[in-house]
Amino acid sequence: MAPLPYPTGWFCVGRTRDLLPGRVRTARLAGEDVVVYRTRRGTVRAVGAHCPHLGAHLGAGGHVRGEDLVCPFHGFAFGPDGSCNGAPDGTRLRADLTKRHLAELDGALFAWLGDGAPAWQLPPPSGSRPLAWWTGELRSHPQEVMENSVDFRHTAVLHGLDTRETAPPEEDGPLFTVHQRTTTRFPGLGAVSLEQPVALAGLGLMRLTAELPQLGATLRVWVMPTPVASWRTRVRFAVSVTLPSPGPARSVDRAASWLALRASVRIVKQDQPVLEHKRYLDRPRLVPGERSIGVFRRWTKQFYPQDGPAH
Repeated sequence: MAPLPYPTGWFCVGRTRDLLPGRVRTARLAGEDVVVYRTRRGTVRAVGAHCPHLGAHLGAGGHVRGEDLVCPFHGFAFGPDGSCNGAPDGTRLRADLTKRHLAELDGALFAWLGDGAPAWQLPPPSGSRPLAWWTGELRSHPQEVMENSVDFRHTAVLHGLDTRETAPPEEDGPLFTVHQRTTTRFPGLGAVSLEQPVALAGLGLMRLTAELPQLGATLRVWVMPTPVASWRTRVRFAVSVTLPSPGPARSVDRAASWLALRASVRIVKQDQPVLEHKRYLDRPRLVPGERSIGVFRRWTKQFYPQDGPAH
């Protein structure tokens, strides 16, 4: 039995741009399929994967007709509220689809993992959308992925980066902010220090914003770990780089974003063998300078049921 259960919270199940009107997609969340679709008018919905009639998978051949999601097996149509609007012969099913709470933020789709209505909402939009994306899987847990944001010792040993905490982390309910400075080297610029507050919203979203005054650029990074099965996490990395330009520079920004994404993915791949082979210790032997790891661990407890099975 794994030492950490599935956490509650908002977790990424796809990209907004992949869900055009009329599109139906299937995502994996906590050992179950979730069907995500957008109606012809643009309403986005997430539901349980199986039709309540005879269990057909709505993401395997199901389609959107107007505002309805239509089952591929017997043609039962379900409205955005989950209720059945009838089959081709007029028969109505006295059962609703299992609805999942869904939100869109910064070009990503987030589904709520937990019983009942969401206990909290995602933070406001950043004002920017990613220009480059990468998705991979780890044999790990979202908490382990997020904990790296407060493990400053490993950034020097594993990644060769000089990252230091500039102020204690801040807690605000499901939000957690890490204050740090990273010194790295850029070609032609030498050593550059980046002040980069790292903002966590639960265990499913991390956002980082860094100003590069030498280039006049702004770097934004999104990290979105989603539990897909027991101790298996799909990690989405997204990056946006904005460079100064007298005119339209979308192509330049996109190229810079892909370069920054490659650097981010390299860090993830350096972390991967450690994360996939390490053991989660409920009572780690922390050393001086690692107080923020303990603060982070205490903060995460709000995302787990007090009594429930581990996954």
